Amino acid sequence: MRKENSTNTINEQFLFQVCELNSAIAIIGGRWKAQIVYSISQGNNRFHLLKKELPNISEQVLGRQLKELEIHAIIIKKEIPDTVPLGVEYVLTNKGLDLVSILESLCNWGKLYADGKEISACLA
Repeated sequence: MRKENSTNTINEQFLFQVCELNSAIAIIGGRWKAQIVYSISQGNNRFHLLKKELPNISEQVLGRQLKELEIHAIIIKKEIPDTVPLGVEYVLTNKGLDLVSILESLCNWGKLYADGKEISACLA
């Protein structure tokens, strides 16, 4: 946790005020969030299905990323009735559904320009 008056925090707050794009990137930023959202859109809507689809993510990180997506109202967690133990599934909200087409566009952009490499490597 950063201090409220640290340079990083002040700069982050400034960038969020200057352009909503910075806020959007902060919400979907992180190594796994985009892939999690896309996987849920493809029907992998239970924890074990997401873990199977993304085998390199730890359960702790997957749980944390799902919680952050839930906090930002990208997904909601719904209880599955009549399951023992109580089952849950993750469902994209309208906000999350809108994000899927944006992620697909970014994916296409990456296919055109990133070629599976980090962008910084492409600029060198």
